[in-house]
Amino acid sequence: NVDLVEEAVLCDTITALLLEEWKNDMKDKVGAINQILSTTPAGDDFYDVGGKAQAVQLWISSVLSTIVQYKAQHHSLLNEAATTLQLALPNDIVNKNVLPYLELPSYTFEGED
Repeated sequence: NVDLVEEAVLCDTITALLLEEWKNDMKDKVGAINQILSTTPAGDDFYDVGGKAQAVQLWISSVLSTIVQYKAQHHSLLNEAATTLQLALPNDIVNKNVLPYLELPSYTFEGED
């Protein structure tokens, strides 16, 4: 079982994503490591780390690249929605009463700009 250092931040970010498809994909990716590790051989000694270390590195890379991609898409959709709402509603209502509830946590993941 793998414990994530920033698990709470990652879970908060996943929960705040706009599309259920994204949320489900991320939950599947995060949970996949336990199945991956159960079938991956361990190393024999200090110099042979085996497949587990490599599997964890690939898994981390996959999780990070996917969450970065979904965050970018989330922000793009949010900007489109804000533009549409600002045409129909006063800016202060949109900025104070709508957008704060759609924002993702402010944490920046490795690989984000």
